Amino acid sequence: MSKHDDIGDQVIVALRRVIRAVDLHSRTLVESHGLTGPQALILKALQNGSLPAGELATQVSLSQGTVTDILNRLEKRGLIRRNRDTEDRRRVLVEATDAALTLLAQSPPLLQESFAERFSNLQDWEQTQLLASLQRIAAMMDAEDIDAAPVLSSGSVRATTQAVEEVLEPEPTEEEQVPVESSKEAKVSSVT
Repeated sequence: MSKHDDIGDQVIVALRRVIRAVDLHSRTLVESHGLTGPQALILKALQNGSLPAGELATQVSLSQGTVTDILNRLEKRGLIRRNRDTEDRRRVLVEATDAALTLLAQSPPLLQESFAERFSNLQDWEQTQLLASLQRIAAMMDAEDIDAAPVLSSGSVRATTQAVEEVLEPEPTEEEQVPVESSKEAKVSSVT
């Protein structure tokens, strides 16, 4: 194996570690608090008061349509409320409920928050070097034109309630499932 192959493998291992860290953090957030990363991001943006949906979308760097989908899911769970603006009835303000604020107080920091804090402690040249390297890697993986929000979360930004529930209560594996024929035989033998 050449030196370049070894370095290439090390880069792939480092990328895989980043992907795993994002996956593990996302799974932990869903399992512990029933929130996806983007849902938590939106609730955190609403911590300091209500915002119009458009401003909220801009603040969290997600499309208006994506934010609307996420808000619908959060509203069904009683974590946000939508209210008409008293000064301009055409505007709808979104606010976090007390239940959401309690949930946020108990939730771990988002992965991008801890990353941003550590990244900001780097010198300017280091930040620029990392950005250039990551942009180069994205280009090498034909990913430079993929639209992505600044959210470190695995899965879809528009994760459905069903998708969250599947993480919380995954489908049984083949070993855990009782075969239909065996269960019928067990019923027959228990009756006889």
